Amino acid sequence: MLRLSKRSVSTLLRSGDRSFRVAAAAGTSIHRSSPSSTDAKRGEAESRWYSSLTNGKCRRSESLAHLNMKANWFMGYRNESSAAASDSSSQAPPPPPVEKYEYQAEVSRLMDLIVNSLYSNKEVFLRELISNASDALDKLRYLSVTDPDLSKDAADLDIRIYADKENGVITLTDSGIGMTRQELVDCLGTIAQSGTAKFLTALKDNKDAGGDNNLIGQFGVGFYSAFLVADRVTVSTKSPKSDKQYVWEGEEGSSSYTIKEETDPQLIIPRGTRITLHLKPDYKGFADPERVQKLVKNYSQFVSFPIYTWQEKGYTKEVEVDDDSAESKQDNQDDQAERKKKTKKVVERYWDWELTNETQPIWLRNSKEVTTEEYNEFYRKTFNEYLDPLASSHFTTEGEVEFRSILYVPPVSPMGKDDVVNQKTKNIRLYVKRVFISDDFDGELFPRYLSFIKGVVDSHDLPLNVSREILQESRIVRIMKKRLVKKAFDMILGISLSENREDYEKFWDNFGKHLKLGCIEDRENHKRLAPLLRFFSSQSENDMISLDEYVENMKAEQKAIYYVASDSITSAKNAPFLEKLLEKELEVLYLVEPIDEVAIQSLKSYKDKDFIDISKEDLDLGDKNEEKEAAAKKEFGQTCDWIKKRLGDKVASVQISSRLSSSPCVLVSGKFGWSANMERLMKAQSAGDTTSLEFMKGRRVFEINPDHSIIKNINAAYKSNPNDEDAMKAIDLMYDAALVSSGFTPENPAELGGKIYEMMDTALSGKWSSPEAQPQQHMAQSHNAELLEAEVVEPVEVDGKK
Repeated sequence: MLRLSKRSVSTLLRSGDRSFRVAAAAGTSIHRSSPSSTDAKRGEAESRWYSSLTNGKCRRSESLAHLNMKANWFMGYRNESSAAASDSSSQAPPPPPVEKYEYQAEVSRLMDLIVNSLYSNKEVFLRELISNASDALDKLRYLSVTDPDLSKDAADLDIRIYADKENGVITLTDSGIGMTRQELVDCLGTIAQSGTAKFLTALKDNKDAGGDNNLIGQFGVGFYSAFLVADRVTVSTKSPKSDKQYVWEGEEGSSSYTIKEETDPQLIIPRGTRITLHLKPDYKGFADPERVQKLVKNYSQFVSFPIYTWQEKGYTKEVEVDDDSAESKQDNQDDQAERKKKTKKVVERYWDWELTNETQPIWLRNSKEVTTEEYNEFYRKTFNEYLDPLASSHFTTEGEVEFRSILYVPPVSPMGKDDVVNQKTKNIRLYVKRVFISDDFDGELFPRYLSFIKGVVDSHDLPLNVSREILQESRIVRIMKKRLVKKAFDMILGISLSENREDYEKFWDNFGKHLKLGCIEDRENHKRLAPLLRFFSSQSENDMISLDEYVENMKAEQKAIYYVASDSITSAKNAPFLEKLLEKELEVLYLVEPIDEVAIQSLKSYKDKDFIDISKEDLDLGDKNEEKEAAAKKEFGQTCDWIKKRLGDKVASVQISSRLSSSPCVLVSGKFGWSANMERLMKAQSAGDTTSLEFMKGRRVFEINPDHSIIKNINAAYKSNPNDEDAMKAIDLMYDAALVSSGFTPENPAELGGKIYEMMDTALSGKWSSPEAQPQQHMAQSHNAELLEAEVVEPVEVDGKK
């Protein structure tokens, strides 16, 4: 028997789990017992773990038997042993019994949640019911391959919708597989059990079944969308597997339904299902035949089975008209035999079935079999356009994500040329197994700068919510978006490479701003966007050129792509920044739209050629002459300091310019600040941040042209009299003139105007005086001189008298 002292027990408690307690008292002993079968199977690592409790002295054969501890000690169980209780507690008490319960649900409340919480648009009820009918037809078509007797009662596979506007009733009938009594209970009586999903599971279990199918349903709640607009729904169905026809009926808000056998001979159908919706008073407008037809065309236009709607039609015919006038009666009496019958045209009205889904989903066909005329016709019908698209792209993507699509570039911008921020468009129509899902996207399939692209996308793999209205964010959607964007760029590039240059000019005129916005927002596609850009230039003021054309025209020694931003081509080509570049025949891009400068700055470079703004400091044209620069700096260095002292904080520095040839001076922006054009645009923003405006426009550099006569005179004035007032005024006026010519806005236009008027008065004083006034003025001056001479004549004496 192993006895532990109180000190040993305390040490053990400190080193072990806190939940382990030993009832140690005087005379208490812990007996050594044989290890249990569970302890005997412990591994070597576990033995080492145990040994940490006894300072490594515990052997594997002894394990925890020294301490009368079991393996569940490590799971937080508490074991208390004593000499008196060790023999009596040989077996643990049995665990308490586990009771199993089923989830309970209030059926009426659950139905209310399904109907009113899943669907945001009530008109989708017809889409869901048509999808169910299409699945029933597809099941019949599939099963008829192996069992032709299933389709012998009714050969036609179609869907027919009858709308009774007066009574507010819609009846939808299909000639599909139908349901037996038990299937009615299983499919309609069990919420969220999809018969289609069950059927697909059976297909997968059958190894011989083909993998391709067009079945739509998957959640098992689409049928209950009928209660969005109906307060009572009746389903009459006949399965070829059963000799009887059954009727299922349910009401909104009820937790039960009824099933009965159909006994009325007039209501017997050969095969299929007839659903009758008794609309709520507020939704009887859905029973309008024209509205039903519109909903079918919008949501179920491309369902693979024909859909007929009951429509009013008419034809024109001629009917006789009785003429009862007095003259007519007299004529009839005179010559009744020769009277000619008078007729008029009337429209005869009648009701008949009309095929609603005439347009076929051409994206399911091979692109080689579809002609350009068919693509254009599909575009006009689908998007209600009257002009043919500029380009189209029909493709199928397989592999990780499978979908089919047709994309179009519209000929004109429907929202106006200036609307480039509206990403909520209805240009992409999303279909899942040919059933329309949505056209309301917020950048899920296309970025907003490509929101003008129109098209259809049909996929079997899209992750949708239960209502099939919202496209959920997932990896599949991101992959699909990436491939759609790539195809859109290929389509636009094809237009740009077309022999008909006018097509791309038309495209650029409508959607050029969208692509420039893409340069700002989509860095990943810069390589695709840059070749599509077009700009005017100093060598092409009438026709826009591409960046590829610019690079081809570059001089051999040219290392960068030069540009200048302005509000018009006229102001850009007359800017003083271009003078030296035009002399050297270096081409300069004119960025004349507000978005141009930001787009180019986002690109940074093209084909290893950096974009350089010639209106900013440190412009290097690659023709530096160090000796000439040193001589100019020696001659005008002190003059620059003198000008800087006069201008003060208006400029950061005054430097000798290498970009001027005919202008005396220019005001350039800091290398990392806003240009004059950007500063003008930011000031025009209605919610502009004045703090950032002051920070970004803070650095301006005043550059002077040492070869200009005005600068030479200013230099001479500094050397002769630095404090001359006229020289100071000349510096101020020169700065203001450079401010305007460089594209900046004067802070005080009235002051600038006063300086100009003063200069004009000095220069023009007496230059254009009237010729008639000059002789009169000369005579007056002569007369005054004579008078003065008479006044100074000294008096003379004659005979001693004055």
